[in-house]
Amino acid sequence: MDKLVSLCKRKGFIFQSSSIYGGVNGCWDFGPLGVELKRNLKDDWWYVFVQQRDDMVGLDASIIMHPDVWVASGHVEAFHDMLTDCKDCKKRYRADHLETENCPECGGELTEPKAFNSMLRTQLGVSEDTAVNTYLRPETCQSIFVDFKEIYSSTRVKVPFGIAQVGKSFRNEVNPRNFIFRSREFEQMEIEFFCREAEEEEWFARWQKDIWQWYLDIGLSEDKLRWYEHPKESLAHYSKRTVDVEYDFPFGWGELQGLANRGTFDLTAHSKKSGKDLSFFDQESNERFIPTVLEPSAGADRATLAVLCDAYCEEEVPAGKDGKTETRTVMRFAPQLAPIKAAVLPLVKKEGLAEIAQDLERTLRKKFNTYYDHAGAIGRRYRRQDEIGTPFCICVDFDTKEDETVTIRERDSMEQVRIPMAEVSDYIGKRVSHERD
Repeated sequence: MDKLVSLCKRKGFIFQSSSIYGGVNGCWDFGPLGVELKRNLKDDWWYVFVQQRDDMVGLDASIIMHPDVWVASGHVEAFHDMLTDCKDCKKRYRADHLETENCPECGGELTEPKAFNSMLRTQLGVSEDTAVNTYLRPETCQSIFVDFKEIYSSTRVKVPFGIAQVGKSFRNEVNPRNFIFRSREFEQMEIEFFCREAEEEEWFARWQKDIWQWYLDIGLSEDKLRWYEHPKESLAHYSKRTVDVEYDFPFGWGELQGLANRGTFDLTAHSKKSGKDLSFFDQESNERFIPTVLEPSAGADRATLAVLCDAYCEEEVPAGKDGKTETRTVMRFAPQLAPIKAAVLPLVKKEGLAEIAQDLERTLRKKFNTYYDHAGAIGRRYRRQDEIGTPFCICVDFDTKEDETVTIRERDSMEQVRIPMAEVSDYIGKRVSHERD
């Protein structure tokens, strides 16, 4: 994990927020490569679960909502962590994260646990005496429930259907830890899927299958994934059933995504609190009812971390003709997620090769993310691209000037093929696309 965190900082994937001022615990900035990686992951999720389905629509809702939303949802009353403090060293812990009765830091005596609401408060208004207290949203789903009637009325969708949203959420975590796994500001990829109660088990099983397949398709190893079924006694107040996809991180198993059967809790609660009818009217059956809600809720940051962990690889490769080897660090990203799809590298900078390579890179850039590099030996440049997960390197050499062909080197196998320069765009485009067979 230390090697991965170091690589992320050194190569521009992820930095600690406000680091020149000492940083903010639990807040992270995604650098030039990190923002591309996470954006590609979110785009792939949207492509699979929204764009390719005829029973899904999207939403991008405000982060700040009316404070009554959080009263109706139960967050004001129930969204609490139980905290305990060490009487000696004064460190604070979540009680459910402790495995001993004493302070894990100094062994001191702990106080009795007290409830702490983990929503981040803010104010709306031009002056403190008239400002209204509200919260930064701790999850993206409540806006979907609040906008439910507006969405189905304007789009004319019919149950069963889903509403998807990707966006920021905020929680005042007591103990942010494990890099970007548990943060105070994070991004969710969330769906609320509305169906009839009689069909909930069938749809639940379908969602489990589709969710599992997506994690395999983005490159995660199946032997590092598992389902965890929440016991009934530990379910959230809104849940009839919840299962989690967990990934075996270097620090242990951790939740990537939840799939919950929320029943009719949310729409019913918001109907009562707002006084607005949030039922669904089925014109074909002439029936009005509150749909059951299934919630596939994934963390974009956690999924990105899992992708980084799974992609990181160190291997011994030949370092010359004398039998020596060297350690190659390579990020084996699924091609559709890689921040840079192809690097264009002239064999040498002079004799017109750089100009040909730059023209090719500009052409390819119109279709996917590319990079141009002429600094250093070609082998060293290959290694630099391996370390940031670029699937393909294109070498422009002296033969290119004669026959307009180039060498394409594949990241994982390091195998090379020679193809006409005019075919490079299609060759790489087909291999880095989000499309599924």
